[in-house]
Amino acid sequence: MSHQTASGATLGISAAAPATHDIAGFDALTFTDVGEITNIGEFGKEWETVTHSPLSSRGVKKSKGSFNNGALSPGLALDDSDAGQAIMEAARDSDDNYYFKITLKSGLTYYFVGLVMSFKPNVGGNPDVVTASTNIELNNHEIVKKPAA
Repeated sequence: MSHQTASGATLGISAAAPATHDIAGFDALTFTDVGEITNIGEFGKEWETVTHSPLSSRGVKKSKGSFNNGALSPGLALDDSDAGQAIMEAARDSDDNYYFKITLKSGLTYYFVGLVMSFKPNVGGNPDVVTASTNIELNNHEIVKKPAA
C-alpha cells in the first residue's frame, strides 16, 4: 500500500501500565477506544536545536539537544455515555501517565505514554455538533511502532 486514508483509525486509552515498554508489553494491555474521534492529529519525536557560535569561524554549529514527542489534540463529538471519553476525563484530573494506542486502517499501531492535559466541551450554535477539544502531552518514553500484520 503506497498510502492510506485516516478513515478507520482509532485512539485507545488505558490507565494500566505495560509490564515492559515494548510491543509485547503494550499488546498485553486492554485499551478502551475513545469514541466519536474526528481527528487524531500529528505526533512524533522532534529534537531541540543546540547552537554554538565560535567567533573565529563566524558560523553557527548545530547539534541535537533534548527531544520532545509532541502533543496530540484529538477532536471528537461529545458522547457522555462513551467509556473512552470518560477515561479521558478521569485522566485529565489525574497526575498519572496514561497509555495510548493509535491503530490505522492498515493495522499499523503506535503506542505511547502521555498526560491528558485538557478535555473541554464545546457547545456551538444551532447547526453544530457538540464537540470536545482535548490535549495529550506525550511523555519522553519512546513511541513504540508495531508494523501491520
